[in-house]
Amino acid sequence: MVNFLLVGNGAREHAIAESICKNKKARLFAFVSANNPGIVRLCQESGGKAKIGDIHSPSQVLEFALQNGIELAFPSPDAVLAAGVSDALLEAGIPTAAPTKEAARLEWDKAYCRWLLRKHKVGGLPKFEIFEEEKKAHDFIDSLEGQVAVKPSGLTGGKGVKVSGYHLKDTAEAKDYASYLLKEKISGLATIVVEEKLEGEEFSLQAFSDGKKVYGMPMVQDHKRAYEGDIGPNTGGMGSYSGKGMLLPFATTKHYNEAIRIMQQSIDAFRKETGKPYVGVLYGGFMITASGVKLIEYNARFGDPEAMNVLPLLEDDLLLLFEQMASGKIAKKPRFKKKATVCKYLVPEGYPAKSLTDQPLYFDLQKIKKSKAKMFYASVYEKDGVIYTQSSRSIAFVGIADSISQAERVAEAACSAVSGKVWHRKDIGTAQLIQKRIDHLKSLGAI
Repeated sequence: MVNFLLVGNGAREHAIAESICKNKKARLFAFVSANNPGIVRLCQESGGKAKIGDIHSPSQVLEFALQNGIELAFPSPDAVLAAGVSDALLEAGIPTAAPTKEAARLEWDKAYCRWLLRKHKVGGLPKFEIFEEEKKAHDFIDSLEGQVAVKPSGLTGGKGVKVSGYHLKDTAEAKDYASYLLKEKISGLATIVVEEKLEGEEFSLQAFSDGKKVYGMPMVQDHKRAYEGDIGPNTGGMGSYSGKGMLLPFATTKHYNEAIRIMQQSIDAFRKETGKPYVGVLYGGFMITASGVKLIEYNARFGDPEAMNVLPLLEDDLLLLFEQMASGKIAKKPRFKKKATVCKYLVPEGYPAKSLTDQPLYFDLQKIKKSKAKMFYASVYEKDGVIYTQSSRSIAFVGIADSISQAERVAEAACSAVSGKVWHRKDIGTAQLIQKRIDHLKSLGAI
């Protein structure tokens, strides 16, 4: 048996835990901030256990790991990596398949990431500058005629970036937002990044990195906007889909290879700059534009919801992959089933502004089973056999089929089997929304 530690408790971590437990030699231990019912059950079934604590405390996580003889660890969420949890485990001699705090800086410090990649001439960068001073930021916004993306450098849960035409109606609003970020330092860092506004279609590409080479997973497209038709405020992600195989319907092999090349150049740049390897999952947010693939940002972990699209398709042993990553050598390119997926999140009423919490959810288990969708618990808790909502996304359902439209119907059927004060975006994965993406790129001359 291998005592495996997972740090984190969202739907993404539930998907990771499920994949790990496909290996019957895995004994799952989880250090969590709240008891995710799915993760808790997997711990119990594998002979491990879950413990509630401060997942951002390196000392608490390490204490739990040492008490339980952990032989391999995977700290998952972004703030956990930024807190140095991986470092504490590695310093104690526990093999860890996640980035150190320094490596995870590619995510938790956007200014550093842009600076590093520009210094080492990594491809796919938009026009950008980094600012600490208000006037210089305003002048740069003027030079781009107000068509910008304004980004706090640090972590903001995916909700801090504002883009002209979506969240910023004009140049004045862009300047005001830049000033606000510099004054309030909402992400904890003193700098901001201002970039040219890119036009195109976004996609997520996750990859396993052993420090020497990146191995890509299938492309996924996330849906950040809260409401149908891609309107409303940004969220942590309302759902996502992947095509049959490695590509999305609007992408080509050339686009995929461009993104992988950028990711490979990025881990090479990190090693050249620091002398250290980037080990763990690297997840790039990219955009297909008329001038090629552009890098929007990096995350130093699996995406949420994107992990739920790709992990159920992984044909190889995730535990073995993590062991190989931690040892610095992935033996062979991971394989994925040639299936399409659609993930839809049920979220509490009021989300993302002010969620209704502590509301009971009721499941038609027979209907869910009949749908054949996979179910992953997110921000919920269980009391006396009843699942209750918390403040963030509640339940994710993933449909897996031979086409996106079939997978969408599977996910939708499962969503309709849950009653309570929750809602979801019904348009994710529909033919109409995907055609909108294709038409958009055609209008730009990008495909």
